[in-house]
Amino acid sequence: MMNNSLVKTPMPVQPPEERNRNFGEVALGYTAEQAMSEAARCLNCKNRPCVGGCPVSVAIPDFIALVKEGKFEEAYEVISRYSCLPAVCGRVCPQENQCEKFCVRGIKGEPVAIGRLERFVADFHAKEGKTPEKPPQNGRRVAVVGSGPAGLSCAGELARRGYEVTVFEALHVAGGVLVYGIPEFRLPKDIVAREVEGLKALGVNIVTNAVAGRTFTVEELKKEGFEAVFLGTGAGLPNFMGIKGENAKGVFSANEYLTRVNLMKAYEEGSETPIYRAKKVAVVGGGNVAMDAARTAKRLGAEVTIVYRRSRAELPARREEAEHAEEEGVVFRLLANPKEILTDGEDNVVGMKCIEMELGEPDASGRRRPVEKAGSEFMLEADCVIMALGTSPNPLLKRTTAGLETGRRGEIVADEGGRTSLEGVFAGGDAVTGSATVILAMGAGKRAAASIDEYLKNK
Repeated sequence: MMNNSLVKTPMPVQPPEERNRNFGEVALGYTAEQAMSEAARCLNCKNRPCVGGCPVSVAIPDFIALVKEGKFEEAYEVISRYSCLPAVCGRVCPQENQCEKFCVRGIKGEPVAIGRLERFVADFHAKEGKTPEKPPQNGRRVAVVGSGPAGLSCAGELARRGYEVTVFEALHVAGGVLVYGIPEFRLPKDIVAREVEGLKALGVNIVTNAVAGRTFTVEELKKEGFEAVFLGTGAGLPNFMGIKGENAKGVFSANEYLTRVNLMKAYEEGSETPIYRAKKVAVVGGGNVAMDAARTAKRLGAEVTIVYRRSRAELPARREEAEHAEEEGVVFRLLANPKEILTDGEDNVVGMKCIEMELGEPDASGRRRPVEKAGSEFMLEADCVIMALGTSPNPLLKRTTAGLETGRRGEIVADEGGRTSLEGVFAGGDAVTGSATVILAMGAGKRAAASIDEYLKNK
């Protein structure tokens, strides 16, 4: 069977006018017939450029060839050799900038829908597949601090190699940014829990409510018999602009806003976690987190405007997420930047003073630098402002870990293999790079696992 269509098999989705009022998953997933039809578009190239674009090097043509034949469980077995979170990656990876970017099909049309196929295979396995068997143990213990994508990836890789792995998570549930940062309508939490259970089946132990630097220190883990430690503590410290009014009532970091809704289920009737149900929300920023915050506020009943200082071409969010936001009624105010948050006599947010921007010469990131247009100030009415300006690593770990080298913004200094300044201590993901993508964090965790394996074998 060969499908020569120039376009991807469309993904079934909830209608925008329905989904912007509920937290159910937006994308509904392929049927078996749709998955097989899309898989038939793959040319099975000899040089496999798509694999080079995948941070965890999944054998993409191999699993797609099996999907084409209807061998879905066999396809899952291929993916799971490289990735321990396929149901997550199939939903939230920026495939358009990674594997699909290099797909030969994309030269004269749309690339093969690799992410959608990965999601289909993972979901099929969840319904029909077997629980993984625990591999033989080698008797050596490794501690993983943080259960986000970097930590889970590192833990899964080490468990497959026979190590006794214990993951320490600060929150009351495992998953890190997957559970507190990404909304239910993009990544249902039962899917994250399912992936975590798969790791437990491999022998990974998960300890929750364990805060590095408070409940334990890295030195204490070593004294307890862990021969290596991986730090995947993420980047949970929100950034702000430092403008007037930023401490007013009704100003949130995207981190806090999304944590209340995603992790603590503040959107559910009867939830014990409060959430401000604003009438008019302004979200500052243009990344995926800004889209998540805006679409969440929309579902909580607000009129929502995204304020971003560059143009649509420079928007860092995934194109699909921005399109979904617009379809759901989120307004984009581009080439604009806040100057001041306006308040009433009781320090409640009532609006935001902004200024129009224009693009000048490229800055260090290669993007054209936004420059203020003189005399172009305007007011935006709002009773809530959400700052989605990125995050930095929490400084607690640095303060409580003697000899751990960190950079200017508190990021842990580590080499390509995750080795830090401390012997036997490795790190990866957002704790090293600052806020990035799930799959890049997973790739870092996987590389660090290989380094830990090498370190312990040579120890």
